[in-house]
Amino acid sequence: MLGMEQVHVIRHKVLMEGQSIRRVAREMGVSRNTVRKYLAQSEAVRRDLKPRGRPVWERVVERIERLLEEWAGRTTAKQRITGARVHRQLVEEGLDVGVTTVRRVLWEKRRREAEVYIPLVHRPGEEAQVDFFAVTVDEAGVRREVWKFVMRLMYSGRDFVWLYDQCDQLAFLDGHVRAFAYFGGVSVRLVYDNLSAAVKRRVGLGRELTDRFRALVSHYLFEPCFARPGEGHDKGGVEARGKGIRLQHLTPIPQGESLRVIAAKLLEDVDRSAGRMRDEEGRTVIDRFAEETVRLRELPEHPFEARRMELVSISRQALARVEGTQYSLPSHWNRLEATAFIGVEDIRFVCFGEETTRARTRKRRSVRYRDYMRELAKKPQALRQVAPELLAELDEPYRHLHGVLVARHGELDAARVLAKILGCAHTQGEQAIGQALAGVLAKDRAHPTPSQPVVPCVVTVPERLAAIHVASARAADYDVLLAGGGR
Repeated sequence: MLGMEQVHVIRHKVLMEGQSIRRVAREMGVSRNTVRKYLAQSEAVRRDLKPRGRPVWERVVERIERLLEEWAGRTTAKQRITGARVHRQLVEEGLDVGVTTVRRVLWEKRRREAEVYIPLVHRPGEEAQVDFFAVTVDEAGVRREVWKFVMRLMYSGRDFVWLYDQCDQLAFLDGHVRAFAYFGGVSVRLVYDNLSAAVKRRVGLGRELTDRFRALVSHYLFEPCFARPGEGHDKGGVEARGKGIRLQHLTPIPQGESLRVIAAKLLEDVDRSAGRMRDEEGRTVIDRFAEETVRLRELPEHPFEARRMELVSISRQALARVEGTQYSLPSHWNRLEATAFIGVEDIRFVCFGEETTRARTRKRRSVRYRDYMRELAKKPQALRQVAPELLAELDEPYRHLHGVLVARHGELDAARVLAKILGCAHTQGEQAIGQALAGVLAKDRAHPTPSQPVVPCVVTVPERLAAIHVASARAADYDVLLAGGGR
């Protein structure tokens, strides 16, 4: 018979904890009949009886261990070893064993080898965790996949989240800059996966950081920590929260005119929920964040510039290619070299001390015709071809003037007049010329030129020219005669 302590354990597990007789018998190493017997009585009769041997179990365990070693290199995540497959192999080898026993052996093996998680303690200002997640949005009516950057303060549970077109180093760095500014400080250490934006390569137990990430770490003075390869649960806080944000705040699929608008609404929604979520003590995320924020490290005087530098050549058309897109630059930069500082939303070009910024785009070409005003002032025909695009960039007086000129003189002559005005705008400034145009157009609307009836004019010509018929003519056609070219 079992000792009193073992009898007590059996009775407690079944009667108090509600465990099944089968499970208790398996854990205690006794038969189910023995468990039933001691459920009916509370005292032990014999104290010298040892748990019975299990010869079949021992043979099965030994053979299964060898099978798993033999098959170790012949499996994948989808073509994995199952209890049914192992049972079939054992039966083919002549072992008389049930599939339930085989599955029990495999379960016990997994249980022994499973990692035991340690309950951690998170202190104010000490730790933040970072990760990216793929999500879907409807941007300007187009459904597409984007990337969600999440930084989570582990003590307070305060989250920063932002959306990016790509999961690249620019988004990774920009997310840090935005998150630190949002929190108003920096945690002592940040925990990451071994992502390529941060880790160049693993060196033993250490990591060699990428140049730009090392610069970020140096700028904000925090300690980067990395999870073990393939062990994402080492930063389970942000892993779980990233999935939660996707289900709670990105379902149904969010809509917006731009990714920036969608991201701002998402952050606002997440921030609003921080005032409602309470812990066991009744404190909200905002309450805990108020305690944590005083422990965060102060931000440096200037934020880190999350940009990638690239040297570019400017063509004779004053175009520079960056990431497959051609961007127009000031026309006097043609055939020079420039430095492109590529950010998440824009690109800053610098050439010989001058700089200009262009919105980053995925289009094949991004041309701003204001860059070509000096050349368009000399080329009315070219101006005529790009007038709609240029006027869309200019202020109202220029668009109104062009409309008046086209109505009175036609497109070609309108382009000639506008070209001269653009020349003045290039030398004297768009704003100054625009103000002058606005004044002239206002007077024209206030005192319109009265329309006069057209009086036919009879012109007497020499008799020898009277028989010659001219279909149509313009005064400009006779310029050559006035210049003496007809002699």
